[in-house]
Amino acid sequence: MLKKTLLFILSVFAATALAWAEVDVNKADQAALDGVRGIGPSMSKRILEERQKGGAFKDWADLEKRVKGIKDKAAVKLSANGLTVNGQAKAGAAAPAAKEGKASRAENKGKEGAAKSGKSDDKPAEKSADKAQDKAGGK
Repeated sequence: MLKKTLLFILSVFAATALAWAEVDVNKADQAALDGVRGIGPSMSKRILEERQKGGAFKDWADLEKRVKGIKDKAAVKLSANGLTVNGQAKAGAAAPAAKEGKASRAENKGKEGAAKSGKSDDKPAEKSADKAQDKAGGK
């Protein structure tokens, strides 16, 4: 029973490692390309046809120039999702975990603006307390 459990854990680990592996556009078959998030069957077919017709892709610029549907913005996303050209990631592609959501950026921007202006989030609470004190006749 222990052997089966260990075998299961190892197989899950190996499958996970393969899922996060980088896929080189010059070496991958259609199944491997389809495994990259953002590449569907039609795009993988275009990539393979262009690779067969014009040879291996030299760099990201060559891939973007030769394959319809892959321009700079899409190339950055594909690279962040594990696609490489000759083992190289696209310049400017960030790891998915390093990306920051819009809500988080807006929250941080609000905090930065308050810090620059010398205002803090607890000022409205102080004003409310002052108003309550005024009504009570404290000021």
